[in-house]
This record gives sequence, structure tokens and C-alpha cells, in this order.
Amino acid sequence: MKYVDEFRDPEAARALLHRIEDLAGRLDRPLRVMEICGSHTHTIYRHGLEHLLPQQIEFIHGPGCPVCVIPMGRVDDAIWLARQPGVILTTFGDMMRVPGSKESLLQVRATGADVRFVYSPLDALPIARENPDKQVVFFAIGFETTVPSTAVTLERARTEGLDNFSVFSNHVTTEQPLRAIVDGGETEIDAFIGPGHVGTVVGTKAFEFLAEEFNRPVIVTGFEPLDVLQAVAMLLEQFVSGEVAAGRATVQNQYARVVRPEGNTVAQKLMERVFRTRDTFEWRGLGWIDDSGLAIAPEYAAWDAEVKFTVPGVRVADPPACECGSVLTGRIKPWQCRVFGTACTPATPIGTCMVSPEGACAAYYNFGRLDRETANAVTILD
Repeated sequence: MKYVDEFRDPEAARALLHRIEDLAGRLDRPLRVMEICGSHTHTIYRHGLEHLLPQQIEFIHGPGCPVCVIPMGRVDDAIWLARQPGVILTTFGDMMRVPGSKESLLQVRATGADVRFVYSPLDALPIARENPDKQVVFFAIGFETTVPSTAVTLERARTEGLDNFSVFSNHVTTEQPLRAIVDGGETEIDAFIGPGHVGTVVGTKAFEFLAEEFNRPVIVTGFEPLDVLQAVAMLLEQFVSGEVAAGRATVQNQYARVVRPEGNTVAQKLMERVFRTRDTFEWRGLGWIDDSGLAIAPEYAAWDAEVKFTVPGVRVADPPACECGSVLTGRIKPWQCRVFGTACTPATPIGTCMVSPEGACAAYYNFGRLDRETANAVTILD
């Protein structure tokens, strides 16, 4: 398959691994590399990349899964909206199974609420047109990758004068949580693998603060296995060359076939027009982070569910048994959570990290439940 097979070529992978082994042998210390995005986590474990890399390189999983970072209180708010008379709540399929404090949207639907999953925010507009006597709400989540599609939907709703449609915005941005992790001091990160799909919107320049202010190299990376291996090699070269030691870490673009330094400026302008930055927003595992969430701009208030409805806004603590917050900030590995693979599985998730296909816990459960030491111990040699 074009644009897939060439990025999974075994010979090219072996060549990259030899290069990585050579570079890793010249490191003066082990490196902890955070892959920000959950899609990268899945590439790493789906293709067994972690076990192929030298021991000097450890992957740390970041907060880049949009479903995983939604706090339980916002899920409860969405459930409250779904229970309002005359409301049709729409959202992505992942969100249907995310547990609130008492139930999920899927369970609410089973009791009679009209909750529908859609593949795009735009899919909610025909539902609104076909049900003029109902209020249709789209429960929006995601980083800068999905914000433009919500913005286009709001723009179209305004153009059509579709007054029975609104958006419950839970969109978040990338920069502030990364600052919180690096500044927080609880997780030691030497370098970052940056999310290629976010990069298509915001550009590589959006990650320059990590290099310039914290001297952490960043490689904006695609999502095939050779993309990730090449990104690791590019990171190692910055360390082995002495650039990082000299305080000259840089942002590099491995995903140049898609990402431009300036990003998608048309999308950026649309986002700036339709959304405004919230003063603060709650993140699962990271708490309240200033300037990290996006609310709908006043000019689009007629399509803002938080204006149209009196959303409770109740804040809910995470279940004590669930350690999603520690997983999302790299403080523990998924298998170190007490309920991983026992009480919490993809079929019976307790935390968001096990619900979403992008969640680190789901990646470990589906593709690699063993840590590297254990996996190596059971390797069958030919």
C-alpha cells in the first residue's frame, strides 16, 4: 500500500536500528524520551519498537490522548446535557464509553437518552436540520488537530442560522500541559517526539519553546514505525553531537511530507476567530492549567452549549484505584497501576487511558503487557 509499506520496510528498519545502536553506544547517560501523542504510543507497542531499541532509551508516555485527559466532571456535564428534555447529544465513539462518576454516555443512552456518535462534528448538522424541534449538542474534545473541524462546523451553523445546534467545547491546547510537565519536576524528560498531526495545524514552530526555554530537543514525527525510529535517531544525533550539552537543542521536522514550519495558517486564523483561550481548564492527572483550554468566542455564543444551558460544572475526583493521572504524566508505566489488566481492561475500563484506542493503558493491554526486562526474559531465540 503506497505511503504505508515504504514506512514499514524491514530492511530500512534494520538499517535505522543499527544507526540507533551506534549512536546510543556513544551516549554518556540513558535518555528518557516522551512521545507526546497516544498514536505514537500505539505505533511503539503495536510494532514492538521499545523492545528493539537499546536499553539506554526509555519511552515515557505523554498527555496527548484527547479522551484520556478529559476530567470526570466534564463527562458528568455531558451526561447532564444528554439527560435534558429535547436534547440530542452527539460525540465521537470513544467518548461514549468513558466513565463519568456514576455512568457513561453509553449507559445513559441505554436508559432512554438520545445520544448518538458521529465521525465528524459536521455530521451533527444534518441531525439538527432533521430535528428542528430538538436541541442538538456536539460534545467536542481534542487538541489542535480536531479544533479546526469544530470551528468549520460552528461557522457553517452560523451561516445557515441553525439555532438548534450548539457545541460543548472541551478542546485543549498542547503547549501549556507540556510546560506543566517540564516545570513540574516530577517527571524527568530528556527529549520529545512531537505529534505530527498537531504539527500539521500549528507547525513545528509551536514546539520551539521546549528547545529554547528548556533545552529539550523535539522531533515532530509521523506515525509509521520507520517514522518513530528515524525520530529516535535524530534525537540521539543531537545528544551525541554535543549540541544539547552546549545548550543548543533544536526542533526538527521528521514529518516533512506533511508538516510545514508555519503549519496550516488558514486553520489557525479560523480557530482564532471561533475560539478564545479559557483562563484555566481542568486536566485529568495535571489539575487546573492556565490558558490550556478553548472556549467558544462571544461572537458565536448562540451556538455555545455552556451559554445556552446551565451546565452544572461539578468537579469530581478520579477514582482512587485509577492511576491514569500518573500514567499521563509519565510518573508510572501502565502495568504499575494496581488495577491494570484486572479490574480495569478495555472491556471494563475504570480510567480513560484504558477506554481510548490512543490511551497508553489500552496500548499496553492490547500489544505489550510486559515490561522490557520481562519481555527479553521470555524471548525465544532461534
